[in-house]
Amino acid sequence: MNSLLPLLLVSLTIVPALISFALPDRLAVWRDAINIGFALSKLALVGALLLAAREGTITEWRYEFLPGHEFILRPDSLSLLFVTLSAFLWLITTVYAIAYFKRGPHLGRFFGFFNLCVLSATGVAISGTAITFFLFYELLTLATWPLVVHKGDEKSLRAGRIYLIYTLAGSAAFLAGIVWLKSLVGTIEFTAPPDLTGIPRLELTLIFILCIGGLGVKAALIPFHVWLPEAMAAPAPVSALLHAVAVVKAGAFGILRMIYDVYGIDTVSELGLGTPLALWAGATILYGSFRAVMQTDIKKRLAYSTVSQVSYIILGASLIGPFAIIGGLVHLVHQGIMKITLFMCAGALDNRMGIKLVADLDGAGRAMPVTMAAFSIGALGMIGIPPTAGFISKWYLGMGGLQSEASWVIAVLAGSSLLNALYFLPLLYRAWLLPPSKELAPVRELDGAWNRMLVLPAAVTALITLAAGAFATFPFSPLRWAELIAESGYLK
Repeated sequence: MNSLLPLLLVSLTIVPALISFALPDRLAVWRDAINIGFALSKLALVGALLLAAREGTITEWRYEFLPGHEFILRPDSLSLLFVTLSAFLWLITTVYAIAYFKRGPHLGRFFGFFNLCVLSATGVAISGTAITFFLFYELLTLATWPLVVHKGDEKSLRAGRIYLIYTLAGSAAFLAGIVWLKSLVGTIEFTAPPDLTGIPRLELTLIFILCIGGLGVKAALIPFHVWLPEAMAAPAPVSALLHAVAVVKAGAFGILRMIYDVYGIDTVSELGLGTPLALWAGATILYGSFRAVMQTDIKKRLAYSTVSQVSYIILGASLIGPFAIIGGLVHLVHQGIMKITLFMCAGALDNRMGIKLVADLDGAGRAMPVTMAAFSIGALGMIGIPPTAGFISKWYLGMGGLQSEASWVIAVLAGSSLLNALYFLPLLYRAWLLPPSKELAPVRELDGAWNRMLVLPAAVTALITLAAGAFATFPFSPLRWAELIAESGYLK
């Protein structure tokens, strides 16, 4: 159904971006209120679109910007899974970022690009064609770079250079792939895979490698993951956005689109491309987990954890089976909720107590019990302890591996969970069971509005981590929505 709603969904984020750029620092209160207000409005619009999609109504907006090239926005059921995550976490991260920075320099610029980053992620999600997807995909790169280099020091600028080198190279490969395919089949819409019959197998395979390789850079598949740990030079709100909802998720989401909406599962299976991609994802899962064990910096440890965890989504998509795709889809949401919890907690510990290293965590649970309780739930979710959201993801992925006759997936999941425990449980042990290694200044964790705004967002997402696991069978849970997506077309 033709509608302006998809355009409005994107445009809602442009307004606070422009206002944030324009308002002087002395009007920061107005800027904060406008950002929160528009985030709430977007969440309400997403809710309305979810209800419509549940009833089978899919809206779209089309605009022919060049002859034969249409700009299409179509929030289908898969899009809405990603958009709901981004809209909710935009609100949560906005509140957190306001408290994290309080009143400081260049915050108008920060929130302007922050909103453009969310706009780009929304556009990536609801793009109706491969070209539309690419335009938002590139805008995401350009909007995120100023956030990575926000601090302006040499470490941040170096991280920004590495980020651009990797992501722009990946984008070039992806663009080459989709232009090559478009020259063969015409417009590539994400409604049904185009007719690929008659195209040589080698040509289809090379195009697939170009596209998946290019998308794999943002998805942090090895060896293209290097930019992600380096980007931890950015402030904690940026790290939370990068890891939970923006850049890495855009890459993983693009791979989902390539497999199911561009090539189609029949073609991917016939060309034998699913298993190599699954093995690549499995290797990334184990490598990221292993490297995380070795990190002494908390944010670096979480970054390598993301390298591992995002590949669960790709693993589920590439196994091509009912349980596997449901596991991959639901982990797109679950990983975002758990990882943003961990990064917000890490930022709060640094902001309030100056804790950056694992060794500095001794006694932190006594000083900031709410923050460390939320961190503990997020960590246990990453390990896959029931009844957290992470358990649901790993259960479905494990069942998917058996269903697809890829029993090696069980070994990958077990090995990753063991390594997850090795790099998360020592943090919890230090925080809760060891006395402080040095004299800690008294911290009134929830004293004052700023402090509550810093701590409570992580507490909310931690509770959602528990609820998504404990109430996974409830209507509108991430699991139920993933099942709806699979049943509506991704298992055909």
